[in-house]
Order: sequence, then C-alpha cells, then structure tokens
Amino acid sequence: MIYGAPVTETPVRPADPETIASAGVILREGGLVAMPTETVYGLAADGLNPAAVARIFAAKGRPADNPLILHLSEAGELEGIVERPPQLAFELAAAFWPGPLTLVLRRRDVVPAIVSAGLATVAVRVPAHPVARAIIRACGRPLAAPSANRSGRPSPTLAAHVAADLDGRIAMIVDGGPTEHGIESTVLDLSELGPRGGSGASGEKGGDAPLLLRQGAITREALAAKIGAVRDAHGEALARSPGLRHRHYAPRAKVELVEPAMLQRRSRELAGDGLRLGVIDGGPGQGEDPQLSGVSWLRLGSTSQEYARSLFAALRTLDELSVERILAVTVPELGIGRALMDRLRRAALG
Repeated sequence: MIYGAPVTETPVRPADPETIASAGVILREGGLVAMPTETVYGLAADGLNPAAVARIFAAKGRPADNPLILHLSEAGELEGIVERPPQLAFELAAAFWPGPLTLVLRRRDVVPAIVSAGLATVAVRVPAHPVARAIIRACGRPLAAPSANRSGRPSPTLAAHVAADLDGRIAMIVDGGPTEHGIESTVLDLSELGPRGGSGASGEKGGDAPLLLRQGAITREALAAKIGAVRDAHGEALARSPGLRHRHYAPRAKVELVEPAMLQRRSRELAGDGLRLGVIDGGPGQGEDPQLSGVSWLRLGSTSQEYARSLFAALRTLDELSVERILAVTVPELGIGRALMDRLRRAALG
C-alpha cells in the first residue's frame, strides 16, 4: 500500500494483538492510524518521520502552526527526545504518567520541526490507555497524535466519531471502545525552568513555577497538591500548547451557554421562536422541561466529570439531529469544571 495515496474506505478493527501488530507496521511505513487513548481518540503517525507527520496535518486539515503531542510508551523514553529536562519533569512523570498530563519541554534535534510547529519546544506525554501504549511499542517510535477528527470539529470519544470525520483519509481505526475522560490532556509548560527546577524550586529563567497552558483531565488542584503553585500562561507562551490557537470543538449549530437557573426559561424562548433546539444538561441540572415538545434534550449525568466525559459525543449527536441551536448548561469552574467550561466556551465561539 502507498500510504500517501487516498484510501477508499478505512477499516475499523478491534483492539486485539493482530490489529495492534498491523497498526505498528502501518506506522513504521509512514501511514496514519487512529487509536484510543484515555482522553480522546488520537490520530497517530511516526513522530520522528516528517513526511508521516505531514500526513496528519493533511488528513485533519490542521493548520501548520498548531503543534502536536508526542506520545511515549514509558517515561524512560523522555530524555531521548527532550533536552536537559528539569527535575520537576521527572517528579511529574512519577506522579501522573501514564496519564492525561502533557509536559512541554525543550526538544532535541531528533524531533522534526513540523511536530512542534517550528518551535524549540515539544509537547510530550505517556498515555494511560494500554492499547495506545501497545501500539507505540509495536511501532517502536514516539507517536505524534492529535485528536482524530477534522480540524475544528468536536473531539472523538468513539471509533465511530473518527470514521465520521476521517473515513477514506487514514489507513486504520483501532476500536478501543469509549474513552475514559472524554476531554483532552492538561498541558503544563516546563520549558522556562532550569535543569534543577523542582517542587518549590526557582527556575533559572522565567519564574519559579511551571505554566499551565491548557486545562484538561488532570485538575489544577491535583497539580497543586503535588508541586504547589502553577502560573497561568498568557500571550505568546500559549503557542507552545496544542489546540489553543484555532477554532475547536464546534458543532454545526450555534452553541449558547446558559446558567442552570435560566435553562428552562431560555429553552422555552428559543423553542417558541420555532428553532430546532438541542439542550445539553449536565451537572446538577433541573431535568427536562415537561412543557417543551420537539426539543432534543440530552442529560449527561449529575457530576462535572460525567458531563465532561459525554460532552463531545453530545455535540456530535445534536449535529446528527440537525438542530439549529444548542443550549449548554454551565458548571462551577472548580476541578474538572475548569476544563469543561474552557471546551464549552470554545464550542460557543463557533
């Protein structure tokens, strides 16, 4: 097979040893494979092969200035791709890897510039999903793997979501079932810390705490409990994180955020205007309004964690139902609620 050529139909395979071995072959030969992680499905390519990485951008329609995350099978591979990691990187790896924490560090020359959008840094993590790590081992190389969706669309949390966006564009989809978190990794920038930077230590340049670039499945509270304070990133520093510079998570319908107390009133107003309405009701919501008919009302659980896990799937479901407006309930910005509200705001920007 010529992996740069169009694929007429992308096979979806169960995550068994035969499939994992086949995925490794495809990746070593420069092809693209969608694989499950504990956050969302990722679109993987050999992260040290510039031509293979370029196929990720082409398949997704991803802007070239949006960096990718390199996925490793274990933390011991870190020093092969980053330059002089600070002590804090090893402390965080011991605490949170495998898991949904991405660290931004200074990259070695072995990492192609295309992976990092030409920056001197690289984003890296060890995923917790056993299938993802098995595929990385089968390839024998770090895998560049952004979310396996068309750029700007809601991230995929099921193999079917990947097929809806990328069928015919990639060589294989490995079906590992629903993802655990349903929301992407937290991104923490350590690139401004000196090599001795550690918990409570002052970096040699740029401050005494790492920069939080993206809220994700690891909460700010969990980070603070382990390493103390983190700083919020602003301005140019945000460019070092994947997924922050362009339109993201947007369904076709316009998304409007609404506080729980105003949900039923706003639903009646929009339904009264004749709009085909979808409602995403998560957290401690009030439940469906019995006075409304013809409204697609999706109840996503009673906690922010359940809401986050199901958000992207709910946006895709409402797209399939051809609603014209989506009302999404807000949640308190505590714990995973910070990451959830970030995704909701980005979806509402369209």
